Amino acid sequence: MDWSGALRDTLRAHAVEWADQSGTLHYNSRGQPPTILFEQAPDGLSHGNFQPNAWRAIMNNAGWGARLNKPHSQSDALPADKAESACELDSSNSSDALLMNCFCFPGALQRILDGLDIAEADEQIEFGYKAKVPLVDGAADATEIDMRIGSTLFEAKLTEKDFTARPRDHVLRYRDLETVFEISALRSEAGQVSGYQLIRNVLAAAHHHSRLIVLLDQRRPDLLEEWWQVHSAITSTALRLRCGFRTWQQLAAASPPVLARFLSVKYGL
Repeated sequence: MDWSGALRDTLRAHAVEWADQSGTLHYNSRGQPPTILFEQAPDGLSHGNFQPNAWRAIMNNAGWGARLNKPHSQSDALPADKAESACELDSSNSSDALLMNCFCFPGALQRILDGLDIAEADEQIEFGYKAKVPLVDGAADATEIDMRIGSTLFEAKLTEKDFTARPRDHVLRYRDLETVFEISALRSEAGQVSGYQLIRNVLAAAHHHSRLIVLLDQRRPDLLEEWWQVHSAITSTALRLRCGFRTWQQLAAASPPVLARFLSVKYGL
């Protein structure tokens, strides 16, 4: 079963429905089937990929707004007249855009954290947190965590195929790998270790004595399976208890009504 492709199909249908309802600027990628991408309105007051209240909050926060400027990584898959201007968070499949829609929505943060049973006193949100996970050679990895709120790290996934794989030697660069994980329990094939992003994030949680929450869609049982494979290899019981997952569906159920309606129409949550 192609779980990623099935979710992309679902999100495409919802993106078209949202575009029709809201009248927002959007276009198709060149791929088959295409991905729906949204654009900022000419006056900058709205963006089709964002709930209007969340968009205004993002634009009023310089740190959050900077997150929007990351260029689209697959410009060759876009119409020629959009290739230079398109950004990653324009895509209707963007997990980062979904994350920001939820946590930047005014008044939603504490309600969502309570609904997800995450106790966090610090309400400062940082997107693209540099975890600086230590390597064997004394340097620090350039790991970027999707979001940090106080002592909680969040990894967000939506339609991504998997948590990526990397050569064994690349994974062994991490100083604390053999302390944090039972390496023989990590899945590897043809010299490639699966779940690399999760491994890095667990190492980040261990290094910073933080909690790690992986946000997944319940329509992606394949990603959940990959998470449990990595989670089961964590050696410390205390760290295993600090590392968990929540679903976007749980998050949507905990959201304020206006945000919940948007998540239902645009994402089917």
